[in-house]
Amino acid sequence: MIKTVIFDLGGVILTIDHDEAVRRFTALGLKDATTWLDPYTQKGIFGELENGLISAEDFRRELSLIIGRELTIAECEYAWQGYAKEVPQRNLDALVRLRKEGYRLILLSNTNPCMMAWAMSPAFDGKGHPLSHYLDACYLSYKMKVMKPDETFFRRVLMAEQIIPSECLFVDDGPRNVAAASQIGINTFCPKNGEDWTEEIYEYLK
Repeated sequence: MIKTVIFDLGGVILTIDHDEAVRRFTALGLKDATTWLDPYTQKGIFGELENGLISAEDFRRELSLIIGRELTIAECEYAWQGYAKEVPQRNLDALVRLRKEGYRLILLSNTNPCMMAWAMSPAFDGKGHPLSHYLDACYLSYKMKVMKPDETFFRRVLMAEQIIPSECLFVDDGPRNVAAASQIGINTFCPKNGEDWTEEIYEYLK
């Protein structure tokens, strides 16, 4: 019996626009932004930020050196937030409904402080509520210092929540991530980025 639903953020709760993120970083002056940015797992200083190995200020300073001009934190945040195309109201409504139905909802996301500056602010849903308003707990890669698909991330969440894998459903748009979760016995659902999962999820909750 599923008691806990673990959600990814980008591609599930919000729709990802990888191309817009590339455009924004290119506009900052980052050459070959496409090679730096990945829809699922970041590399270089981008990966170091999401792994919690460097701070947002370290990232700003390093990116400034790469680009050749001094950037502000606001510029870095704006570029990162290009990944967030939209937060469909149907998804937020589904989160509210699932909690009312008794499921515990958890976020498990590869992300960074530049994205979370927006997601954890009242601007997130356009109604004055941060992302945390819709969830019972949030586990973020840059705070946990580990990234999906490393199974350590999943195991730490299971331990922190004191839940068993067979009673969890993990919803993520990344095939590598759901494969890793499946390996340790977590039930999985892999909708595509931007796909309406709000009804189909009940097929996996049965």
